[in-house]
Amino acid sequence: MDQHNVSPFNALPPVVIALAVVIFGLELMFQAATAGFLGGQGGLAWRLAAVQDYAVLDAVWTWMISTGQFPVEHLVRFIAYPLIHQGFVHAAFVVVFILALGKMVAEVYSVAAFLAVFWISAIMGALGFVVLMDSEYPLIGGYPGVYGLIGAFTFLMWVRAEAEGSGQLRAFGLIGVLLGIQLLFGLIAGEFGRVVADFSGFVTGLALSFVVSPGGWRRMLARVRQR
Repeated sequence: MDQHNVSPFNALPPVVIALAVVIFGLELMFQAATAGFLGGQGGLAWRLAAVQDYAVLDAVWTWMISTGQFPVEHLVRFIAYPLIHQGFVHAAFVVVFILALGKMVAEVYSVAAFLAVFWISAIMGALGFVVLMDSEYPLIGGYPGVYGLIGAFTFLMWVRAEAEGSGQLRAFGLIGVLLGIQLLFGLIAGEFGRVVADFSGFVTGLALSFVVSPGGWRRMLARVRQR
């Protein structure tokens, strides 16, 4: 078969393609609704309604903690918010990261492990956002989950560096650059809630990799025994 006719998507694990399609498909739906192609006049408010219903909000978290009530319609925010984005560019960058990092992570991790890293990192990122910060802005978008994948990727690079006997700190180069950029934008905007959410996602993805990666738990036990 002519290699020039092979789709580049054939090289991507199906779970990565599925996650990217869901996120980008929802964004295309919002774009079509805003342009008036879906939902008529009501379609103009679809994105705003989705943000109101599914964004992680500090005010909602404070209400749940103060009242001791945790209704499903509010808990689902912690799972659904990574699928809702501010606009086309926001969603496009998230999808690009998922396709790039997801390929490298999903080729090593199982489907369940890949999804666990993305969504548990997103959940922990949201918890970091509401527990550690007092932000008036809604948290939406897949970046905390993406940073979880960066954590998994960092783990893989760290393991490779250990096997090759090279500098293991270089594995943290990517997260160092990205967090530096995030902090810069946080200083400009005066809002660090998303920085905390993203970093919480990274830490979660890195920590989960010690458990869900192939041989991760055994590798961690072996290192503990060596100490």
